[in-house]
Amino acid sequence: MPLKAVLFDFNGVILKDEAIHQQLIQELLIAENMRPDPAEYVKFCLGRSDRACLSELLSQRGRVVTPAYLDRLVAQKTEAYLKQLAAIKKLPLFPGVTDLIFKIRAAQLKMAIVSGAQRAEIETVLQRANLAEHFGVIVSGNDLPVATSKPQPDGYTLAVERLSQAFPDLELSAADCLAIEDSFAGIEAAKLAKIRVVGVAHTYPFRMMHRRANWAVDYLFEVDLDYIRAIYDPTFALPTVD
Repeated sequence: MPLKAVLFDFNGVILKDEAIHQQLIQELLIAENMRPDPAEYVKFCLGRSDRACLSELLSQRGRVVTPAYLDRLVAQKTEAYLKQLAAIKKLPLFPGVTDLIFKIRAAQLKMAIVSGAQRAEIETVLQRANLAEHFGVIVSGNDLPVATSKPQPDGYTLAVERLSQAFPDLELSAADCLAIEDSFAGIEAAKLAKIRVVGVAHTYPFRMMHRRANWAVDYLFEVDLDYIRAIYDPTFALPTVD
């Protein structure tokens, strides 16, 4: 079957903002009279939704995590994140992301976002970067409960379902999709959803991405879309070089 859709993670793939998220999580914990631990952030937060991250961090400290309590903290973090983003004149997009999106569009493939980030954060960035029109579906942290955050496959499964609903003539299945991820949790989620993955070494070293993903690259501009399309569909003719 040919490749029909490319599903992007957001934080760590499109936008280089992990340091902002870690800082804001630390500030939330301090405000709640808890000590931040960078090692715990890496373990419980990278590649996961804010709700899953905060729920785990709070539970580790013996807090009772009610839905209302979690909603309040996530809302506070989202508000602080959007304020920080508004103060940045040039968004820290990863090198190669706009070129890769252009290649995907030229190949007439559908695109979606599958992320644990809040929808307001994703939409704000896509609008500012003039990329919003290219993504037919966004699955965000608002769409799924804590228990189904990456590394669970639910976000990817939902993205395939929504793309299928939006484009019924596509006859889309998970096998027709490609995910682009930067975290272990994201790679695992995509694979559990039966979607092949490009691991980009934005967050972890290339060798670690290579061990886990179907393909690994250091940078987005190294993604060889034509080569990958030929893997999906052996009848796809690779461009010739004179």
